[in-house]
Amino acid sequence: MSAHANAVGPGTGAEIESAYAWLRLATALTLGTIGSIGMWSFVVALPSVQAGFGVARGEASLPFTLTMIGFGVGGMVMGRFADRRGIVWPTTCGALALGCGYVLSGLASNILQFALAQGLIGFGSSATFGPLISDISHWFARRRGIAVAIVSSGNYLAGTLWPPILQYFIASQGWRATQIATGVLCVATMLPLILALRRPTPRHLSIEPGAAASGGRGSLGVSSNTLMVLLCVAGVGCCVAMAMPQVHIVAYCGDLGYGSARGAEMLATMMAFGIISRIAGGFIADRIGGLQTLLLGSALQGVALFLYLWFDGLVSLFVISALFGLFQGGIVPMYAIIVRECFSPTETGTRLGIVLMATLVGMALGGWMSGVIFDVTGSYRAAFLNGLAWNVLNGGIVLWLLLRPGRRLAQA
Repeated sequence: MSAHANAVGPGTGAEIESAYAWLRLATALTLGTIGSIGMWSFVVALPSVQAGFGVARGEASLPFTLTMIGFGVGGMVMGRFADRRGIVWPTTCGALALGCGYVLSGLASNILQFALAQGLIGFGSSATFGPLISDISHWFARRRGIAVAIVSSGNYLAGTLWPPILQYFIASQGWRATQIATGVLCVATMLPLILALRRPTPRHLSIEPGAAASGGRGSLGVSSNTLMVLLCVAGVGCCVAMAMPQVHIVAYCGDLGYGSARGAEMLATMMAFGIISRIAGGFIADRIGGLQTLLLGSALQGVALFLYLWFDGLVSLFVISALFGLFQGGIVPMYAIIVRECFSPTETGTRLGIVLMATLVGMALGGWMSGVIFDVTGSYRAAFLNGLAWNVLNGGIVLWLLLRPGRRLAQA
């Protein structure tokens, strides 16, 4: 990594970890906090949307599934766009897509129209996650882990700040008016911020040690294609598990008689502790590596899911939700660190978009699957067990990569 920090010349590594790099980091964090509202708004609106359209819980979970699919597809498209054209155009398109999606969802006359609009919202939100993470990874070397963690925290800051606000306006103004107003807010605030990102990404003078050329053999001792497949399967597994509490905690609290407002507060608590997890995960990854940090987060996420099986009191749910956020928040950013460590810097946006697509498939599948399991069984207990099983799959893949003899040889 030091090759980047020591490079000189205009448009090269001389700008890495400069004052402008930190300003760019702050701007990216702000954009992520605003743009990622699209990831969490439907979680809060789910009970009201379900009642408004008169559909079952499983059918009412479909818009979240399309949101995640839109986010995943958008991550691949926007990531490739950013690799070729820089970050400005993808984030501009994302802001406009968010505005259109929210207005269309507020005007939807049935659940299918609403779900399609949510897909557009997810597509727009994707520009403020993976592409921004990929972009900022080029501006930092020695502190890359913490920089990536900070940018990815915009997603969780959104989950902390917006749910209580949205819940208030949904209760007082209705979910349709709230959706439309949210779209206007996104466009009005994001477009001016994007102007601060116009400076081109520094040119990398060399590929870092351990980063594999496309189709080669990287620092984990497996081919690039094999590693991509394994990372994608692991991403699906961890995020199916992650989706159960994140997507259904508001509805779960309503079913237990605590009310949607308590559920929104619980979600905000989960996201707040997730921010701590993401920042701590960045520090840990800078010291022990992304793969080791991913295994740690996966193991702890499993512990929190296990606790949900045994406690459902209001106070205990707040505590477990805080623990869940603290344990799992650093998981997804680790995929960005692993991709940056193991692949060519010129492919970061595209490859990270593919891996994030897999994690979003996991979120979409987990959100939908949990709703269907609830409809079939009448409770969320089986859904928590389902999440635990997928979490074991994720941990097993990461542990295998860590224990392979080929990995130790490649790093020697």
